[in-house]
Amino acid sequence: MAAEAQIDESEQTPPVYEHIHEDPEYHQLRKAFRGFAFPVTVAFLVWYLLYVVLSAFALKQQTVNGKVSNVKTGLGDFLSTPVIGEHINVALIFGLLQFVTTFLIAFLYSRHASKNLDPLAESLNAKAVKFSQPGTSGFKRTPGRRKQKGTGK
Repeated sequence: MAAEAQIDESEQTPPVYEHIHEDPEYHQLRKAFRGFAFPVTVAFLVWYLLYVVLSAFALKQQTVNGKVSNVKTGLGDFLSTPVIGEHINVALIFGLLQFVTTFLIAFLYSRHASKNLDPLAESLNAKAVKFSQPGTSGFKRTPGRRKQKGTGK
């Protein structure tokens, strides 16, 4: 009888993450993250793959009878084009720019997160803390979001 009288609190009060997921600020946070992350990721992958593809068509060195000679491939010798002196060429510049690009993206993401993501995340965190206190709720349901079928949520 005592076991029947116990109420499963998880069925009465949905977990805080469900309320966060329903909050419009959460969807705004995800949109702000995706709006930065996806385009920058695609741009960097295109830039990186350009370097890889151009490297595949760089001059190949061939040794015949102890003599080294360059063999042109499909696109010729673009990456081996000297830029400064005879040892600083386009390939070296492109390779170093890969590192510069990586650090630039990290810097830009940090700025973007501080300006656009952190305030929303802090607001959601404050609501979650408020929600976890008995008798309070800082969440508003997103208009048009339906409860999951069969879960009662």
